[in-house]
Amino acid sequence: MRLIKSIGFPKMHKEECEKRDFLPEFFETLNDYGVDIFLEEGYGERLGYTSDNYLKSNNKLKFDTFENVYKKDLIIVLRCPEPEEICLMKEDSILISMLHYETREARNKLFIDRKINCFSMDAMTNDQSERILVNYKGTSRAGSRIAFQELKKRTNNFEKMQNKIISVTVIGLGAVAANSAKAFEEFGDKEFLYDENGRGIIIHMLPRTITKNYGSLKGVIEKTDILVDASKRPDPSKIIVNNELIGKLPEHAVILDLTADPYNDKVEPMQVKGIEGIPTGTLDKFVIEADDIIYDTIPKSINTTNRRIVVSCNAWPGIDAKECMKLYGMQLFPFIDVILSKDIQDLDINSKNMYERSIVRASLDYYLKNKKM
Repeated sequence: MRLIKSIGFPKMHKEECEKRDFLPEFFETLNDYGVDIFLEEGYGERLGYTSDNYLKSNNKLKFDTFENVYKKDLIIVLRCPEPEEICLMKEDSILISMLHYETREARNKLFIDRKINCFSMDAMTNDQSERILVNYKGTSRAGSRIAFQELKKRTNNFEKMQNKIISVTVIGLGAVAANSAKAFEEFGDKEFLYDENGRGIIIHMLPRTITKNYGSLKGVIEKTDILVDASKRPDPSKIIVNNELIGKLPEHAVILDLTADPYNDKVEPMQVKGIEGIPTGTLDKFVIEADDIIYDTIPKSINTTNRRIVVSCNAWPGIDAKECMKLYGMQLFPFIDVILSKDIQDLDINSKNMYERSIVRASLDYYLKNKKM
């Protein structure tokens, strides 16, 4: 594998509301590398930037068509390209993107068949297995804010609620869960801190000892106003909250899906969501009513009988797009520095450079080898 001579930055075309492109300031950091950098025509326009804004940051940038950008040695795009876009890529080219190997078995196979060298942004971790390229706050805060607004709107400023205490139940104890809990604390303070009627918010965070016990989980859910799935399941074929328990939620309750794991009935065992029977939203539609036609896209074997308002998005950080891309640009640069400095075949898991070690762990080859162990 020769050193990289060209990089392509395509736009994302998954949804109309997907605005996220890397900011001009990110490309300023790439000025000193001897590579040709191509942006898809119209790059950054949805964030309010023009081609001149990018050229002022890096006058070596070039703009090209969608198809041509995918023909470069290295492709960098936040969300994984669609299969037809992957098929535009050259054999032995490199892709850096959010690839989520654990829940995308069919896509992993496509990468192998197309001989694409993959490095997943979501798998870029430090030596303690903590993610380096991540926007936990953007993921958690956007969804939590919208769920809180929906509860408020649908309960007439909470006046229809029998209890003075708003109950938020968060499934999970990781970084996404912790940031969600912090966001709800802030929203509650703003809403209730000087409330003369004694209203407030209480947050329950559920570990597996509770979620695995039906009786304990049922008792919590019956009193829950906002149910949050912020779990990271080791086995995506296992449901945490079955559809029967959704029926135990109060009628006004809101379900917040921060994981946005997809259904996949093309693998065995079938991949399901942590909360049974809820749909996955998008940037175009992240508030889903109980009678929405999106439920028709859920595999028929999934029980969707009991329904509540669902707040879900497969790209939560995209809600606050510019802030998201500023953060991702800063986090990604050290990895780009590594991958432009040497042949990817020479990347060393035992390197003294933590970013080099991390990018090796983020490769599809590394994932597949360790999965088999």
